[in-house]
Amino acid sequence: MDTIQAILERRSIRKYEEKEVSDEIVKELLKAAMAAPSSNNMQPWEFLVIRNKEQMSKIVEAKQAATPLMGASVAIAVCADLNVYKGKPNLWVQDCSAATQNILLASHAKGLGAVWISIYPVETRTKKVQDILGLPEEIIPVSIISIGYPGELKEPSNRYNESKVHFYKW
Repeated sequence: MDTIQAILERRSIRKYEEKEVSDEIVKELLKAAMAAPSSNNMQPWEFLVIRNKEQMSKIVEAKQAATPLMGASVAIAVCADLNVYKGKPNLWVQDCSAATQNILLASHAKGLGAVWISIYPVETRTKKVQDILGLPEEIIPVSIISIGYPGELKEPSNRYNESKVHFYKW
């Protein structure tokens, strides 16, 4: 599958088959995440692999809309280490978002389904997830990606909108 095809065909998958995603595939997804662009190559990301159904259940309660976690084989929390950007502009949200997108695209390319569950910047949600995952105060959960073998099929959607494109000036 070429890159453009993966981008255009990837969809958010919220239902999964009861089939485990191997540790080897998870490692490939994490390699893809860490290949993301990062401002000044700061790489502020940290990743927490979640397979514990009790933790997933608590995150669903905290987020009140993260139900795809309940059927997922695995989830990856993409977190930012606030210490990395000390004294420099805080660009960790963009860096971690790029890593999140890479996980979504790599999951699709591997025949998996995945969905981006946003955590940051909602302060109460961020704090609850920090507590559930036992994260230090300086480690901020930006997103959680639920991942599994697709239990639903979604057709690609054409989201191209010419009215959103501007040339030379507004």
